[in-house]
Amino acid sequence: MTDHVILLHGLWMRGFALLMLHRRLMESGFRVHRFDYMSVAATEQRILGSLQERVYELSQEAGDVHLVGHSLGGLLALRACADDAHLPTGRVVCLGSPLKGSEAARRFSSMGRGGEVLLGHNRELIERGFERWTGEREVGVVAGRLSLGLGTVLGQFEGDNDGCVTVDETCLPGITDHCIVETNHTGLLFSVEASRQVTQFLHHGRFSHSAA
Repeated sequence: MTDHVILLHGLWMRGFALLMLHRRLMESGFRVHRFDYMSVAATEQRILGSLQERVYELSQEAGDVHLVGHSLGGLLALRACADDAHLPTGRVVCLGSPLKGSEAARRFSSMGRGGEVLLGHNRELIERGFERWTGEREVGVVAGRLSLGLGTVLGQFEGDNDGCVTVDETCLPGITDHCIVETNHTGLLFSVEASRQVTQFLHHGRFSHSAA
């Protein structure tokens, strides 16, 4: 059976932003679905419930159901897997997700009530992330290091970053593999190399480091 892939967008985005990645994964032989959600207005519990239900639904007709999340989408994918130990099998790829918590988000929320509101109900997950990954699923992370994006207006980053998230924030202990591509945060959704690495990990559980 053909594996399914569920794509999750990030904060302040909607499913249409995933179109290019969707097409490339389809061309690689996957059955691809975009999971659209209200990143600010919807509660974490509601989003996770809908996502887990979708995974179970697709698992009835697939070998594996993989999750690929950009930014906040990657955090939600990991949370969904961590909260349900019986979730059907598959791999997870996070694109530019601040898995250890986002310094840019913490700076944003410190600017006042307006910043907190714009981060929405998922604010705590974005700001704090995880201590380490202990789940059963293999997790790969693709990070960018072209420092060009909204986050740079909030202050200088420490080390390599994609303009919103630092490379270090994506390096969560316990993940299976990690790679870096030369693009910024939003560019991870359009990068040919990023999509190639996603495909590589979904098929084999490892990135192609020889080409990095």
